[in-house]
This record gives sequence, C-alpha cells and structure tokens, in this order.
Amino acid sequence: MGCRVIARTIDELAFWAGGRLIPPGPPAAPVTGVVTDSRRAGPGALFVAIKGERADGHNYLTAVARAGAAAALVSDEAAARAALAEAGQADGPGAAMALIVVGDTVAALGRIARGHLADLRQRAGDRGLAVIAMTGSVGKTTTKDLTRQLLAAQGPTIAPVASFNNEIGLPLTVLEADESTRYLVLEMGASGPDDIAELVEIAPLDAAAVLMIGHAHMGGFGSIEGVATAKSHIVRGLLPHGTAVLNLDDERAAAMRPLAPGRVLTFSASGDERADLRATGVELDEAAHAVADIHLPGAAPRRARLGLPGAHNIANALAALGLALAAGVGADDLLDAIAAAGLESPHRMAVSDLPGGGRLIDDSYNANIDSMTASLASLPALAGDRRRVVVISEMLELGETSAADHATTGRLVADAGAALLVSIGAGAAPAAEAARRRGVEVVETPDADEAIARIPSLLAPGDAVLVKGSHGSGAWRVADHLAAGGPTSASHDATDGRDGKDAR
Repeated sequence: MGCRVIARTIDELAFWAGGRLIPPGPPAAPVTGVVTDSRRAGPGALFVAIKGERADGHNYLTAVARAGAAAALVSDEAAARAALAEAGQADGPGAAMALIVVGDTVAALGRIARGHLADLRQRAGDRGLAVIAMTGSVGKTTTKDLTRQLLAAQGPTIAPVASFNNEIGLPLTVLEADESTRYLVLEMGASGPDDIAELVEIAPLDAAAVLMIGHAHMGGFGSIEGVATAKSHIVRGLLPHGTAVLNLDDERAAAMRPLAPGRVLTFSASGDERADLRATGVELDEAAHAVADIHLPGAAPRRARLGLPGAHNIANALAALGLALAAGVGADDLLDAIAAAGLESPHRMAVSDLPGGGRLIDDSYNANIDSMTASLASLPALAGDRRRVVVISEMLELGETSAADHATTGRLVADAGAALLVSIGAGAAPAAEAARRRGVEVVETPDADEAIARIPSLLAPGDAVLVKGSHGSGAWRVADHLAAGGPTSASHDATDGRDGKDAR
C-alpha cells in the first residue's frame, strides 16, 4: 500500500521514528510516499522493511534501492548495508537511499504516523481535522465504508481500503492524510488485549463507535469479557472533547458510557426509545434491503431504504450516522445521504447474478459466529424462491468455542432452509455434522481448491449461493471463482474457469 505525505524530509521522519539515520547527504527531494510493498517503492518513497511470518522486507532492499527509493526504515542494519552495496550504492554520504535504523520497524511506522497526524492537527487550526474510528466484532468495514461516504459529501475524506485496521494498515492510512484532509476515518481491529490501546496512541480520536461485542478472535482474549475490555480502549482513546457512539442494543457496548470523556450518542437498530439514533418500522424489500424510519436527534423521522442488503446493516448505518453527527454534519444532510451509500469493500454481502438466473451472496471476507448468524439470517430473503446453497470455510481464531460455534453454524444453515452445505476445512466438520443431522445435504472438502474443483457438479442453474468463512481458510476464493463466471453444471462450457484474485 502506498500513500501521500506532505513533503516530509528524511530527517523529520527519522526523528519521529526515533531512529538512527545513516546519512545520504542533503536529500534532493522530500519523501512523498510510504510503502510496505517493495514493488511500489519508487523515487520519493520510504520503504518500511517488515519481518513478517511469510516474508522479510529486508530481503527486498536491493530492489528497493535500485528502484530509486528515497529511504528505507530497517531493523537489520547489516542486511540493509549489504543491500546497498549489492545495488551499487555507498552506505555513507552520497548514497542514493538513506537508511533509518530502528529496533522495530512496525512500531516506528506507528510513531511516524503519530507525528504526522499531530503536525496535521496543528496546521489545521480552527478549520479542524476530525479523526473518527470504529471497532466491534462485526460490521467494522461496512460501517467504515458508510461513514466515509457520508463524510466525503462534506469535505476531503481519507479512509482505509478493505480492512487496513491493524498496527500496519492504520498508520499507512493516517499517512495518506494531508493538509487538505477534513475527515480521517479509521477502522480499529484487535487480535489481542492491547491492540486498540496501541492504535489510539497513534491516532487519538474525536469520535469513536463501538458496534457490538462478539466472539471474533476469541483465542486471543480468553473470554467475551476480555473482548469487551480490549474494545473499550477505543472509548478511552477519545480526546477530552470527543464523542462516543455506542450500541444500546449490546449491553457490553452500552456499558462503556462511563469511560467516555464527554458526549455520548447511543443507537438502536431495535428501535429502543432511549437511543439518540434509532430505526423503527423495519421491513425488507424484494431485494432484501432494509427499509426503516430513521430517527436522528434534531430531525424529523424519515423513511429510508438502505443501499446495501441485510437487516443487520441497520445497526451499521446508525453507527455511521452517529459518527457523522459527532463530526458536525447536519442531520438533514445525513438522511439524504444514507440511502445512497452502499458497499465499497469486497466480499461483504455483495450480491450478484449467476448464470441461469442464480444469485451469489458473497460475504466471505471473514467470519465469526456473530457475523455467520447475521449472514445466514439474510439468506431466505436474498434467495427468494431459489434453491439455497451455503459454502462455508472454517472460522479461525475462535479458541475453545470453535467446535460449539461451528455446530451452531450447521444448525443455522438448516434453519435458513439450505438444501446443500459445502464445508471447507477440517475445522468446519462440526458444522457439516450438525447440518447433516437436520436433513441438509452436505459435501465436505479439505480446502478451497477441492471446493472449487467440485463446484461444477454441485450447483444447478438458478441456485442462490451464500459464501462465508474466515479469510485465512479460503472461502473468498470460491466466491471470486463464482463471481468471475466459474463453472456450474450449466455454464462449464462457456467459461475458462479462471479463479479470481484476492482483493484484500
């Protein structure tokens, strides 16, 4: 991922990073981009060399230097010096690529982003720069997309692509902001207890929403209470004037009210009259889009049709509306805009046509029992009279609840009226068994490759196919295959069967 930076000097970035600069001499041009992908490291770029589970960015420093990058943020000085030599560059004064040496490049990237944002806020002055974020076990990315669209109608807005919501993606998003930015929208995820606390250190917030506390990444927290404590750091990370936007329908989210330093806005998709924002008279139209009376503070209720399917998205829309209100947008403007806002990130309740009158419901980006429940609850309305087929891959990082949650999923598949369940991965076996016991036809496959290979013989023209699962277990590959025209029993001869590519 690349980004714009407002004419930062290498010295400035090294200072924020807390690093030691191996000087190249007076820099000829400012750093104008920060990248973690060596293929995007060109003139003016700062390349961040990250040691990951599958690759070490230090191994690509020679190519980065040859591409003309301005600087590299490194933790392995010896490897960096060797790379400069291999690229034909000196490692002292006069070298083309500077080195900023730190102990941990990911932590240093966060410090650079923090310094960049603090400077932008100072420059913004009275005009202001509103920094807005959301967290929750489900719905973060959809809420982020909706919030971005609501705010972009008011002024220059930066938001992450897909789910750049961790210690790497969030700083890169912050670094996309420049002096023209009016709204910075951030998504904050957590796989461990301190993750969000670290993210709000990078980006203190003017407004923060907590969507719901569920069972995502339970293996990293130990209990639902541990999840709630971790998510609560987004409220603790509000600036003194900041506004918390809390889901009144979720008791753990609502209980965070005392942690807010100032104003609190609550929302309720169930229509709770105590909420500041609520929806009443909810119906699903023929395309399974929610239609509801939206109540906002300071405005008369207005009936609106959401631009994305599924009743569960009412809560996401209300959270986005609350964040936009907290950012100072007028209620009437928001009611006009919410109906036009739609899906932007891939693999999230994206509905498309399949050959022969079929329908693909692609909600395959990620999964836990809460999002799985919401997706399967939407299947009957989205499928209509079509035969219902569900493809699920294993839900990862659930910890001790994994077997029980997968078994619950199998029962939900049956309750949704599915005729066929295709499961992917050994961990999904409890779902397969539970669905089979309730009369659902089940096909178990060991991986996504096998599921894709068997799809031609499993689907019939006119089927409605819901695809759902954790990103790492591969359901998205099946969804991409089908969306790209992958073969069914009716369309095998009309397609080349090429798999789609991950757009994460």
